Amino acid sequence: MVVENSTSKQFERLHKRLIRCRACPGLVAFREEISKRKRRQFRDETYWGRPVPGFGDIHARVVIIGLAPGAHGSNRTGRMFTGDASGRFLYRALYEAGFASQPVSSSKNDGLELYGCYISAVVRCVPPANRPTSREITQCLPWLKKELTLLSEWKVILALGRIAHQGVLKLFHIRQSLYPFKHGALYDLGQGRYLIDSYHVSQQNTATRRLTMDMFMQVLDLVKKKAGIV
Repeated sequence: MVVENSTSKQFERLHKRLIRCRACPGLVAFREEISKRKRRQFRDETYWGRPVPGFGDIHARVVIIGLAPGAHGSNRTGRMFTGDASGRFLYRALYEAGFASQPVSSSKNDGLELYGCYISAVVRCVPPANRPTSREITQCLPWLKKELTLLSEWKVILALGRIAHQGVLKLFHIRQSLYPFKHGALYDLGQGRYLIDSYHVSQQNTATRRLTMDMFMQVLDLVKKKAGIV
């Protein structure tokens, strides 16, 4: 109990520092502009408009890593993959796989809990056109490194999309040519830990059926197997 409380407090302190980050002027300006312009359907809401911390079980065996917050999803709600089409697909799948308490994530206060799973990203501020620069990725990766250090029980990283995959390899100092991105690929990170790839759960992929729910559930089955989750 003492260890769990200590880890929780460390996460709390880490995330308090994270949401104050203004290291990338371009991303700061863009996230704040989006928060002012808003989307018409959300015009009465106050956007989060800050870096988005990770979310989930601090004893997670599985860490799901995305690209960055969505402009009117996480940048609005303040929680990873919450409030947009990507989140609707992801949390439905996580619920079916036993990782989530409910199939919908609509706000930070909707009661959703994650079991054995933690969700993060390589970049914490919404980037223009969903394309952060290499400098912005490098600048932001230490936040993910700190989360992974605190998540001492993790066994599998599930990278959603090529940029997340490349960010993870950069974090682990692995050459991209050794572990090319491929949907369903499994790579050994050493010490009984693995990297598994999936196409991103973006609407661009799911609406075109480049990524179907069946395809993603198959990846989650592999994730559970390598993480030792029954």
